[in-house]
Amino acid sequence: MEDLTHYINGAGVAGTSGRFSEVRNPATGEVIARVPLATPAELDAAVEKAAAAQIAWARVNPQRRARVMMKFGQLIEDNMDALAECLSREHGKTLPDAKGDIQRGLEVVEVCMGAPALLKGEFTGDAGPGIDLYAIRQPLGVVAGITPFNFPAMIPLWKMAPAIVSGNAMILKPSERTPMTSLMLADLFTKAGLPDGVLQVVHGDKDVVDAILDNETVQAVGFVGSTPIAQYIYGRAATTGKRAQCFGGAKNHMIVMPDADLDKAADALIGAGYGAAGERCMAVSVAVPVGRETADALIGKLVPKIEKLKVAPYTAGDDVDYGPLITAQAKERVEGLIASGVEQGATLVTDGRGITIQGYENGYFVGPTLFDNVTPEMEIYRQEIFGPVLSTVRTDSYEEALQLILDNDYGNGTAIYTADGDTARDFVSRVDVGMVGVNFPIPVPLSYYSFGGWKKSAFGDLDQYGPDAFRFYTKTKKVTARWFSGIREGAALNFRAMD
Repeated sequence: MEDLTHYINGAGVAGTSGRFSEVRNPATGEVIARVPLATPAELDAAVEKAAAAQIAWARVNPQRRARVMMKFGQLIEDNMDALAECLSREHGKTLPDAKGDIQRGLEVVEVCMGAPALLKGEFTGDAGPGIDLYAIRQPLGVVAGITPFNFPAMIPLWKMAPAIVSGNAMILKPSERTPMTSLMLADLFTKAGLPDGVLQVVHGDKDVVDAILDNETVQAVGFVGSTPIAQYIYGRAATTGKRAQCFGGAKNHMIVMPDADLDKAADALIGAGYGAAGERCMAVSVAVPVGRETADALIGKLVPKIEKLKVAPYTAGDDVDYGPLITAQAKERVEGLIASGVEQGATLVTDGRGITIQGYENGYFVGPTLFDNVTPEMEIYRQEIFGPVLSTVRTDSYEEALQLILDNDYGNGTAIYTADGDTARDFVSRVDVGMVGVNFPIPVPLSYYSFGGWKKSAFGDLDQYGPDAFRFYTKTKKVTARWFSGIREGAALNFRAMD
């Protein structure tokens, strides 16, 4: 077991609070590290150093900042295996899934290599007699990212890359459950040429989150996690005048129409429902077949596929489909929700409770679970389970299926499987969800678009990565300039047009 450090001014720095949180390997339950929990004073000191470093970094032209991103991206590729091993060990993901986590973050880094174009302003010459108008993008200063356990590489990269290439300094507070990957990434950023202090990694719990929100130097905060915490951070950030983009929970539905290719729909539900043990905000947790025949046939295709899934630690080979949940508490919660589904009358088709794996009896594993005949009043429907549990809600018509999604509090992702273009177009037009898939189960946009949900899945006007990230991490300065060439005018006391 090792004691981790904060990452301050380009180097590891031991915590001084005397408080630690345990980092466990979810496959074994073994404590593999202790992460220090910073005090508000430690956070404030890190912010002060970041503010000092940001001044010079902001003066570096965008092209040179982009060169650092190029080197950083190459170092991520060069160290992909080591990063994936670290990520799998602290999170429990399979190695292919861990590499996918890193790759989706790397794609955002690659977009940030084009920062010189993305940070361009606007110019209008001769807007009036001898008058030019222009707008320039400038960094905010020091910004913060608070990231979750379920994507230890991807989401920190979504925050770090656009914030830093825009000329800001960043305080990253990764999840205390999966902090080691962020420390590796920070070290690679320094090796890529990032000046010391521009990226600070500060570990902590609610005390550090509140310290970030209260620190007057921090100008913006990005968060990904549960909806209650997203609402809390968004509201508290607003009271201190910070920009905030806060992304919360989800309850993602996939409608399966009678004309859908059921083999493809079933495969999609297996991957989207059980991949990464269901610990994804874009996981499909509700299948919505339209019509009794569709539902019966879909269940019939899902069951044999579920029975073939291999649940095991990432070290068990390349054929592992998914690994453990993140903590013992997460396992207990998911199994409790499965029990509530049975108690409230849902049909338990496959039961993932009580799974044990030889040699890993203390791991936090839950097998793939499938419910049928779920109704919207049940806890397994109302709550984001965040585990390998797929609920089937039967509907009699497309309109009933669509209304189910419209009535849900969350609006992160959704999908429809159909062979009919009119139905698909109607669905895309009417559904009030931020990311929509047509015959595509997890519609996460590519990195040159932006990622974000609606309703209680997101708080804030701007999304993550892509064009919105550059809007979020910069402020626009508008300049009206006139150069006199022998022109003399008297004072103008009225607010008049330039012409």
